[in-house]
Amino acid sequence: MAQHRNTKIGFIGLGLMGTAMVQRLQDLGYPITVIAHRNRKTIDAAVARGATEVKTPGELAELAEIIMICVNTSAAVESVMRSEMGIFSQFRPGTLVIDFGTSLPASTISMAKECHDKGGSLMDAPLGRTPIHARDGLLNIMAAGEDKDFIRAKPILEDLGENVFHVGVIGAGHTLKIINNYFAMTTACVMSEAFAMSDLAGLKRETLYKVMAAGPLHSGMMDFIKACAVDNNPGQLTFSIANGLKDVGYYTKMADALNAKSFVSPSVENVLSSANSSGWGEKYVPEMVNFIASNYAED
Repeated sequence: MAQHRNTKIGFIGLGLMGTAMVQRLQDLGYPITVIAHRNRKTIDAAVARGATEVKTPGELAELAEIIMICVNTSAAVESVMRSEMGIFSQFRPGTLVIDFGTSLPASTISMAKECHDKGGSLMDAPLGRTPIHARDGLLNIMAAGEDKDFIRAKPILEDLGENVFHVGVIGAGHTLKIINNYFAMTTACVMSEAFAMSDLAGLKRETLYKVMAAGPLHSGMMDFIKACAVDNNPGQLTFSIANGLKDVGYYTKMADALNAKSFVSPSVENVLSSANSSGWGEKYVPEMVNFIASNYAED
């Protein structure tokens, strides 16, 4: 077995993506520690495959050489790191923390400094693609941080990702990811409205897709929306509307921090917020076409 696969990994956040990543790491023989969670199914499955379970992030920090975090928000990452029984409560010098989620760059930079002051380090390494890709080690990974940390983490990241990029200094990964997700959610909302508008105009959705996909507008996101709009299969993109709203909100906050006005994001944020407040938040982003179409039907 490759030497880097002896690295003791602590993994926090066994949602859809995190669970797939842990399965991939366990398949490759990595020693894994996870923390207790009210959702026992994923934790029990990891433990059954050989993972060690502990009760708090602090206990996990005692056992891990590299700590991987895959949670939804900056606030969740900060809680995992800074709470009374969080990672910093038992942080060991030499520990590398990798945040795989989508977090605000300013928060990431602040926590990286705290890690550095305690003799460790932090990288942001947000992800592209889906849990299906994660299961097979085919993620896109946008890693940011010091060169030495990237060199240390690269063999492990390459076990998780098909395309591993070192995109710059700490915070650059989250900056790139937020812009990426803002663009993705904008495309998803516009394409969803296009399908719903074609209904009103008496144009078949499949015809709209075939013509648009034949030209330069064709994209993976278009195909995700089409899968729901035409094929009634929203599960091609298992990313919730609530998460999309969060990421567009992060984009707006980032723009504000840069003293820049975003001309488009208010519209995208508005339609996602309308869906979320109408009870659609846990549905997948491709289902925005159904939300918009249902609103047109009510008018």
